[in-house]
Amino acid sequence: MLRRSLLLLILATSQSLAVAQTPLRVLTHDSFELPAPLLAQFEREAGVKLQIIKGGDAGEMLNRLILTRARPIADVVFGIDNALLPRATQAGVIEPYNGPAAQRPSAAPLGDGVVPVDHGYVALNIDKAWFAQKGLALPRSLDDLAQPAYKDLLVVPHPGTSSPGQAFLQATIAGLGEEGAFDWWARMRRNGLKVVKGWSEAYYTEFTRNGGARPIVVSYATSPAAEVFFSKTPLAESPTASLFLPGGVFRQVEGVALVKGGNPAARDAAGRFIEFLRSAPVQQALQTSMWMYPAEPGAARAEVLKKHAPEPTRFDNPPADRASEQLRAWQDRWVRTVLR
Repeated sequence: MLRRSLLLLILATSQSLAVAQTPLRVLTHDSFELPAPLLAQFEREAGVKLQIIKGGDAGEMLNRLILTRARPIADVVFGIDNALLPRATQAGVIEPYNGPAAQRPSAAPLGDGVVPVDHGYVALNIDKAWFAQKGLALPRSLDDLAQPAYKDLLVVPHPGTSSPGQAFLQATIAGLGEEGAFDWWARMRRNGLKVVKGWSEAYYTEFTRNGGARPIVVSYATSPAAEVFFSKTPLAESPTASLFLPGGVFRQVEGVALVKGGNPAARDAAGRFIEFLRSAPVQQALQTSMWMYPAEPGAARAEVLKKHAPEPTRFDNPPADRASEQLRAWQDRWVRTVLR
């Protein structure tokens, strides 16, 4: 009896150790960032080691998830947004999560078992000093951008490899109508539009604010606040501004989901991580680490966002069911219109 009890104790201990040693693999886009103490606290409380896998821009991240679905590289994925969700759903790479965080209201809904974590607005950003120096009026519409005065000024991320690029494409379709949108894109091609792989390249390489040659870039409504926050010298106002042009603003909602076929031994920890991302400390921290607005209703706003990142009063998102049906066709048509 003593030997049997001892064997059972050893077996239970070894199983507990195995669970504790199982890492939680979290696939994210490159912009995922939370304070190290917060992540360390989660590891202690959940009894798990986080393995953060950064998969590039959100579009690239989803591509990796799809390409590895036979042998998933992660147990949970953060960064699938409403622009990419139809593709993720069609590919069958995520599993619905129905825990407490999925049942609570959200400031911006997402659906399909993906728990909203944050939301923001993809919009055009401009370099204020460049426009002041050139004496050029700011464009008041997307149509203005297709005029000769704005030739060679705009850089956009590719919608096939970039979440904000995909979001901006959908905004133009929702705001201008499908035919009007692709007519605009064709005119922009003739007017010197530049296309790059992802947001980071567009903002940190091509944007004039960072030494590039393009003073207009597809970015986020919170980017001007980030410029103030990270400035080496105190700034009373941001050197950049958002243009909330009709057909040029998309409300982006990012979420977290279980990866279909993820390690069963890590499933409990994956659920805990989803709940963690909707906790009050994370909802506060993400505002100045990932530069998004919190999904949790009533979460206090960071002061720098209140001062330098007002939310737009309107945005243009196509209906989710239409986007789901037309996403691939829109993307293919965009490539034919803009790149070929």
